Amino acid sequence: MATTIPIRPAGSSATARTVVPPGATLTSLPPLSVYVHVPWCVRKCPYCDFNSHAMPAELPERAYLDALRADLEQALPLVWGRQVISVFLGGGTPSLLSAAALDELLAMLRACLNLLPDAEITMEANPGAAEAARLRDYAASGVNRLSLGIQSFDDAQLKKLGRIHDAAQARAAIDMAQRAVARVNLDVMFALPGQDLDGCVQDLRQALSFGTEHLSLYHLTLEPNTVFAKYPPEVPDDDLSAAMQDAVEETLASAGLQRYEVSAYARPGARCRHNLNYWEFGDYLGLGPGAHGKLSFHDRIVRQARLRNPESWMAAAVARDGTHVAENRSVPSDELPFEFMLNALRLKEGVAASSFTDRTGVSLAAIAKRLQTATERGLLDADPARIRATPLGWRFLNDLQEIFL
Repeated sequence: MATTIPIRPAGSSATARTVVPPGATLTSLPPLSVYVHVPWCVRKCPYCDFNSHAMPAELPERAYLDALRADLEQALPLVWGRQVISVFLGGGTPSLLSAAALDELLAMLRACLNLLPDAEITMEANPGAAEAARLRDYAASGVNRLSLGIQSFDDAQLKKLGRIHDAAQARAAIDMAQRAVARVNLDVMFALPGQDLDGCVQDLRQALSFGTEHLSLYHLTLEPNTVFAKYPPEVPDDDLSAAMQDAVEETLASAGLQRYEVSAYARPGARCRHNLNYWEFGDYLGLGPGAHGKLSFHDRIVRQARLRNPESWMAAAVARDGTHVAENRSVPSDELPFEFMLNALRLKEGVAASSFTDRTGVSLAAIAKRLQTATERGLLDADPARIRATPLGWRFLNDLQEIFL
């Protein structure tokens, strides 16, 4: 599952004046990734707050691809000549796209962008919409990593979560995915309604039984504007949730998966290149309805967001007047430290201290007092060459990040 960073609302005009942040000068540009949003699902899950919509009787593939091409072509001047290290097709459920549509989509990206030959190309897939032949076709088109939204191997839990698959379909989808591509991620959730510690561990063991190289583990949260927020289920209390988190880390570590980011565990060499680029404050071009993006220039860093409604985005994109971009703002230099830390501190190994200036254009001296405060509180390592949370800082990550707000 791909991750986007919330950005401050700033009006809806794509041509709105942007302010160049004073003192933020980049001597080089960070790696560039591309995120493509496919907004439709078979059914909206009650916990989901993503920009996803129940699919119509017939998926509007032609209109979607035409709009995506228009969106991409209008964005090209912003990224012209830059190499693309990864592509992530998220949603929604991208695996609802036909093999022909996916092939056209990737061909479009290759024709317009400087996509590296070894670029990581990830596609999210729903086990309830997975077909062996289609997954093989996706791989033939260039997808080399699949991310399956398993969530649980317990049929009762899957029903509570509103998933359209059962445990047997989940296991079958994993087998199909592993036959289609070399790299597979499984999304699994814990602290589910009525779940106990044993149920959490059983889900982990089943996920590991496939020799999985990468797991994304998410604590169920009751997000605003979801069905679960309106009708909250009974979920584990804080003590049980903490015990589950400890069990997650211990179980996966004993199986050889290292926790390298708050929600990500991987075997050596299997980390998600795309998501690492987010956490290391790299750039990403967001295409499709509701997609967010971050793009760096030598004198500014820009945040963008597309219109969320699929029909509105499609109509505006093909009009080619810029109105498909709902937000386009330069990030003031005084906000960059928090944006950088919001991402970098999620990495267990942190980042090189030099990357702060390299990626923000702001001198590290500008946050020296805040670094000192975080270090004195025991939340940040004292190593001057690395920005990294201590175990205590990682446990109280929100408190650590807020120091830089």
